[in-house]
Amino acid sequence: MSRDKRCTEEDVVAELRSGMTIGIGGWGSRRKPMSIIRAILRSDLTDLTVVSYAGPDLGLLCAAGKVKRAVYAFASLDTIPLEPHFRAARQGGAIEDEPYDEGLFLLGLQAAAWRVPFIPTRVGLGSDLLTLNDRLRTVDSPYDDGETLVAAPALTLDAAIVHLNRGDSGGNSQYLGPDLYMDDLFLRAATTNRFVSVERIVPTDDLTKEGTFHTLRVSRLMVDGVVEAPNGAHFTSCAPDYERDEAFQREYAKSAASPEAWADFRAAWIDIDEPAYQAKVSAR
Repeated sequence: MSRDKRCTEEDVVAELRSGMTIGIGGWGSRRKPMSIIRAILRSDLTDLTVVSYAGPDLGLLCAAGKVKRAVYAFASLDTIPLEPHFRAARQGGAIEDEPYDEGLFLLGLQAAAWRVPFIPTRVGLGSDLLTLNDRLRTVDSPYDDGETLVAAPALTLDAAIVHLNRGDSGGNSQYLGPDLYMDDLFLRAATTNRFVSVERIVPTDDLTKEGTFHTLRVSRLMVDGVVEAPNGAHFTSCAPDYERDEAFQREYAKSAASPEAWADFRAAWIDIDEPAYQAKVSAR
């Protein structure tokens, strides 16, 4: 029988430390672990390196001054092409910048999951990434071809946080939407502090009632804690449970217009606990 790993958002934050490199699952404004992000925003954590296929997770953490370095393939709200708080932080020089394309980012997570220092690839050759990203290097093939390749560096994580649709008390977790979004790689790229929030915790035998076995891509061996967080990805989507809250996302994007707008948004939606947040969302 597996160990009961149920915990709260506050329990997750208690295991994190300032200066950590934290990987955040999801994709753009889709299935982000927002209830845990909100808990981090309310904490005193700072100087974080955030590794993400980024959306409002990175934007909110930038706006709150939590981010030292951003490691990302993109930073988008999907229906709003560029994350506005990330844009402000990046253009204002408030954060260190480590850009990748989607292919190099994927290989970096895979290298960390495989516990190797890099994976050779042709991805990035001839692009500006080699000048914009000071971590990228080239390597010559040791075989007769002698080809020069990009060495995609391992994106090793101190902690990983993802959100999925269902899970059991031991951490076995399941996605029910169209895509896993590399959440399994994020969890495998860390060796400790691996947390999953889910819409609902169910008995293990029920994990195959809504989806087939191929959706069970997160094993309890990859998880140190599981949080039951209904509507926990709000305002991002968590299909098929719910779609993105576009009206809320537009309101969030407007908060990047000025420090005053951000302060008003933060007071209304961040500086309250999760039950109060969810009650306000329901009241809308």
